[in-house]
Amino acid sequence: MLPAFSIARLPRIEFGAGAIDRLPELAVSYGRRALLVLGAASFQRMPQWERLQAGLREAGMEWQIARVDGEPSPERVDALVAEFRAASHDLVIGIGGGSVLDAAKAIAGLLRVPHSVMDFLEGVGPELPYPGPALPFIAVPTTAGTGSEATRNAVLSRAGADGFKKSFRDEQLVPRVALVDPDLLAGCPADLIAANGMDALTQLLESYVSLRANPFTDALAWSGLEAVRDSLLDWHADPQGNGAARSGMAYGALLSGITLAQVGLGSVHGLAAPLGAFFPIPHGVVCGTLVAAATRMNLDALHARAPGHPALSKYARLGELFCQRSFSMETVAQEALVERLEDWTRRLQLPRLGEYGIGAGDLDHIAAHSRGSSMKTNPIVLTDEELKAVLSARL
Repeated sequence: MLPAFSIARLPRIEFGAGAIDRLPELAVSYGRRALLVLGAASFQRMPQWERLQAGLREAGMEWQIARVDGEPSPERVDALVAEFRAASHDLVIGIGGGSVLDAAKAIAGLLRVPHSVMDFLEGVGPELPYPGPALPFIAVPTTAGTGSEATRNAVLSRAGADGFKKSFRDEQLVPRVALVDPDLLAGCPADLIAANGMDALTQLLESYVSLRANPFTDALAWSGLEAVRDSLLDWHADPQGNGAARSGMAYGALLSGITLAQVGLGSVHGLAAPLGAFFPIPHGVVCGTLVAAATRMNLDALHARAPGHPALSKYARLGELFCQRSFSMETVAQEALVERLEDWTRRLQLPRLGEYGIGAGDLDHIAAHSRGSSMKTNPIVLTDEELKAVLSARL
């Protein structure tokens, strides 16, 4: 008998090359006045931008543009909300990487709500219940990594020694539409492909072994991991020319957003929150540089303290998935998984933590601030010493 499980609201999904050309007809169904939240300028240099503007005009749409450059802070979100609240937009469209989509999601949630985003951030401020309503939001990713197009949380950060990286989270923030066009990934540089791709891989892996995993999310995570296995290295080797690999990674990233939103993540993302808050290290780099060491630590802790845990068999199946072969013993398959993750970290040239100014003296502070929501679904509770050992392995 299958275990009981619950699946929260998902966006409508429009996936495929050229999907961006369907955006005007999707947008006009929510109204005529749109706020477009964009990144610095990269999308507007693509030929799809001119086609999109023509399509919006033909559909009778009006729009304004808000820009988000870099990881969004609560202050930046509040400033953009204040700037555009009086315009009475009908919907928000976010086109960009995960940071742009997170900012756009938060803006959509606040344009009709007279609050600072700080009132709703988890772990900081008063943590008021979000009353809504959120404006309809259409998410259009231009990178393959965070899966923000399918989640209910907007990740915001304040940098510095006393900084934080926290989520504004509510089911009303789930995008109405996730429009995923692999053609929009063309032109991504190799280092961004590596970091974002390892973020998607980590999200899929962590949700597959999550304490809340279920048969529905396991099937999606498995499919996404197959796509990442078959696409990431090929796309990284040929960023401009490999359309099939771009499509595979867009698909894998989308599924990673769906699975993380439903069942949570694990120790890598638990550590990523303080690392990204306290140091200038991109989120995908954290995931890519830590996933092998964190997987090894989870395995060691499970064997030592929970030898019958179902996650151990799942890790073994992942070893067979990535190596595309069977193994005679689960422990051999688990070791093969860790070795394959270590190999990918080297081949994708993921930087070590020390390159961002992180040293041994910082580990206590990082570990002490890593017990957020992601850590709660790790398959086993890791001690501070174990978390510091994960970090030390990648200094």
